[in-house]
Amino acid sequence: MTSAPLDHGGLLFRLRAVLLVLLLTAVVIPWCAVVLAYWVTPQPRRYQVAAMWTRFAMRAARALCGVTWQVKGWENLPAGPAILLPKHQSTWETFWLPSFMPRRLSFVYKRELHLIPFFGWGMATLGMINIDRSRGQDAFHQVVRQGAEHLKDGWWIVVFPEGTRTAPGSLTRYKTGGARLAVETGTPVVPIAVNSGECWPRGVLIQRPGRITVSIGRPIPVAGRSAEAVMADVESWIETEMRALAPHRYAGPYEPKLAARNGAICSAEQDRQPRRHG
Repeated sequence: MTSAPLDHGGLLFRLRAVLLVLLLTAVVIPWCAVVLAYWVTPQPRRYQVAAMWTRFAMRAARALCGVTWQVKGWENLPAGPAILLPKHQSTWETFWLPSFMPRRLSFVYKRELHLIPFFGWGMATLGMINIDRSRGQDAFHQVVRQGAEHLKDGWWIVVFPEGTRTAPGSLTRYKTGGARLAVETGTPVVPIAVNSGECWPRGVLIQRPGRITVSIGRPIPVAGRSAEAVMADVESWIETEMRALAPHRYAGPYEPKLAARNGAICSAEQDRQPRRHG
């Protein structure tokens, strides 16, 4: 797709952003139907068909809204098994990663997503790691079991250590689930920093034109180390790199003690929130 000149601040650009959402919504249903039709084919083929839609989404966002990207550190991707631990600011990276990473990716997600018509049904055919959260601690054993099988079959595994999308410049607690999986399976982790929230903010319909940078760090070994130590290295690298990618979002250098304190505050606030049942 080729892009026309963008009127970044006017009505035309807003209409382009709305058109992008409508286009992706209109295309996803028939595309998922195609993925479902491929359920009898080998899994790598089904993955390729699904990734065609995410690549289409990337090109549509570039053509309609001027959202481009660049990559630093391609050479840091390992030749063997890996667990990718990316910064999570936007839906954008969930599209970009399966579109352009050199191996099949297995995201770790909750099984309830399979109930979403078409999208969830198509996802269910891909064979990624899905967990039943109602099983408590056993859910992690599901991840380890499925993860070991996927790594053996040549997949890379993606775990967002923050657990949810975070606003640019914010610092939330990094969870150790991805590092625990890496330690359990003896697999190096690859930290990835991305400033996608600058162009595709969480909860905002209108995408902003600009260039997103994906920065890939060197693999971090896990042999003989605890999950906490591994994740501390991941957090330090990502948050330090984020200050290079988006210095206007931060008041100063990354401080591990501040991150730990913010994580403790966040956990305390979550504990005070009323819990929903059912």
